[in-house]
Amino acid sequence: MNTLSYKTVSAKKETVVRKWYVVDAEGETVGRLCTKIAANLMGKTKPSFTPHVDTGDYIIVINAEKVRFTGNKVDQKEYLSYSLYPGGQKSITAKEMLATHPIRVIEKAVRGMLPKTKLGDAMYKKLFVYEGSTHPHGAQKPEILK
Repeated sequence: MNTLSYKTVSAKKETVVRKWYVVDAEGETVGRLCTKIAANLMGKTKPSFTPHVDTGDYIIVINAEKVRFTGNKVDQKEYLSYSLYPGGQKSITAKEMLATHPIRVIEKAVRGMLPKTKLGDAMYKKLFVYEGSTHPHGAQKPEILK
């Protein structure tokens, strides 16, 4: 009988090594930018990725107001919210959302790409989005995410 000389090693909460990354959203397309962010938040870019463990990194997004949509999405895309009251559904276009709350554009897109579980909530808490080109996380010495 042969014994295997290798074993699959699953990551554990205690063994995860997390880094901090900065992403500049200036001129980036929303969907392509957010898929890259979501993959890093989940840890899918690491060789130690384990589906049931939060192995992702911290992501800081700057210049959120300078993100762009392709085609006619800026006029046609609608963000819906519902207050749970009859007639309580509201909609806002992407153009209005970028003008009033540009941070929410990236946050909603990334949140929709993460798991809808407690694990997804933990991953989402590692996302920090800012409008300007500055952020208060200088002490963490973040690297630039390419």
